[in-house]
Amino acid sequence: MKNIEDCLKERILIIDGAMGTMIQGYKLSEADYRGERFKDWHSDLKGNNDLLSITQPAIVREIHSKYLEAGADIIETNTFNSQRISLADYHMEDLAYELNRAAVSCARQAVEDFLNSPYGKGKGPKFVAGAIGPMNKTLSISPDVNNPGFRTVLFDEVANAYYEQVRGLSDGGVDLLLVETIFDTLNAKAAIYAIKKYFRDSGKPSLPVMISGTITDASGRTLSGQTLDAFYTSVMHARPLSIGLNCALGAEQMRPHIEELSQIASCFVSAYPNAGLPNAMGEYDEEPEQTAHFLEDWAKEGFVNIVGGCCGTTPDHIRHIAENVKKIKPRPLPVLEEII
Repeated sequence: MKNIEDCLKERILIIDGAMGTMIQGYKLSEADYRGERFKDWHSDLKGNNDLLSITQPAIVREIHSKYLEAGADIIETNTFNSQRISLADYHMEDLAYELNRAAVSCARQAVEDFLNSPYGKGKGPKFVAGAIGPMNKTLSISPDVNNPGFRTVLFDEVANAYYEQVRGLSDGGVDLLLVETIFDTLNAKAAIYAIKKYFRDSGKPSLPVMISGTITDASGRTLSGQTLDAFYTSVMHARPLSIGLNCALGAEQMRPHIEELSQIASCFVSAYPNAGLPNAMGEYDEEPEQTAHFLEDWAKEGFVNIVGGCCGTTPDHIRHIAENVKKIKPRPLPVLEEII
C-alpha cells in the first residue's frame, strides 16, 4: 500500500467533515449516550460524543462510512476530547486510553468494510488519523481576568494527558496523528512533546503528524495572540507531514490565511474550514456547492494538498469538494536550498 506522503505528491487528498454535526442528526437521548454499561453513571453524559465509540459504535462507524463513500481519503477518529483533562467534565478521566482504542477500532472497521465493498474496490488507500483536540484548558491564557498569571493546568499535566491519548491511538493502529483546532500553541507544543516522547519511550516507528491551527478572526491571529507566521515557526521543529488551518472561519474568510501559509510552509498544506460562519442559531448554512467552489479556487491557485470540512460540513460537502478538486494538481513542495 502506498504511504500517505506518496499519495500527497500525486493528488490532493480529502479529509472528512464534521463528526458533531452528524451525531446531532441522530437526536440521541441521555440513555443513548449512557448505553447499558453507563446506565447508572453519577453525572449527565449527553454531549460526550467521544463516549459513543463505546456505547454506540455502530453510529460512529456509520458516520465514518458515509464520509468514505463521499470520497474522503483521511478519516479522523472520534477522539477530539479523549484525554483525561477534558474527560474530567464527565468524571471519566480513567476511560481516556480505552476511548481512544475504541474510536480507532470504529474507524478501522469502517475502512475495512468500505474497501471490501463493491463501491470501495480499488479506491484505496484510506488513512485513519488519530484526532488530538486542543483541550478545554489553556496553558497561555488565564481564565481569571483579574489574575493574568493564573493557570488551571500545568504543562506537564497537559503533556501527560496527551501522552496517554497518543498511546491509545497508537496501540489502536492509526496511520497518522492529527493535532488539530489549535488555538493555544503551547498546548500544541505539549502534544508534540508527548508524541515525540511516546515514540521514543515505546521504540515504535514514529507516525506522520499533521498540525492544524485555528485563526479566530480577521486579524489573522490565534486565540492566544500569535500571528500565522509565528504559529508556523513555533511548531515546525516537529517536522510535520502537513501544516494547516481548520475551524473558526468559513472558507471565504480563511482564504487569505491559507494563501499566506502556502507561501511559507516547507511541508504539505491542509485546510478544512467550517461550512461558512454560524447563523444566529449557531447553525451553518453554507451549501456544499459553495464550500466546494471556494476550495476548488484554492486548489487551482496551488495553495493546498489536503482539503475537507470542519463544523457544519456533511458527507455531501465532502462529496462536492472531492469532485471539484479531483483533477487539480496538488501544491508542489518548495525546493529548499541546502545550508552549507
